[in-house]
Amino acid sequence: MAKAGDSYKVKLRLAHLGWGTYRKTNTRVKRKGEAYIQIPIKYARKFNILNSNGTNGEDIYGVNLFYCASADGLFKGELRAQGAVKANSIFAKQFSVNKDLKAVGKWYEQLGAHEGDIIKVSWETDANIIIEKL
Repeated sequence: MAKAGDSYKVKLRLAHLGWGTYRKTNTRVKRKGEAYIQIPIKYARKFNILNSNGTNGEDIYGVNLFYCASADGLFKGELRAQGAVKANSIFAKQFSVNKDLKAVGKWYEQLGAHEGDIIKVSWETDANIIIEKL
């Protein structure tokens, strides 16, 4: 489990910025504005960030749900760890806002975020995260 002071950085790619439309699969209808924050697998394992496979569908703060605010004050919400790099994996590959897949996209838009920008994800406590564009 992540603890206060833990963090990681990711470089934004087109898939992160335009998750709803820039997709390799056609498993669902394309939706403009959807975006996510990547969780590299090494950090998902290190910090035990699980998806619903790893929690048996339960919501557990500090494991698959996190309170979140941005360092710039433009974003506040509840992040859900979800997705997987391979079928049936318990480790999450991304954060998106619980029940709102467009909220991270709105934050990226407010920042003027582009491919190549760096996002830092930092833990204040085991269940509280700060996100910032460096």
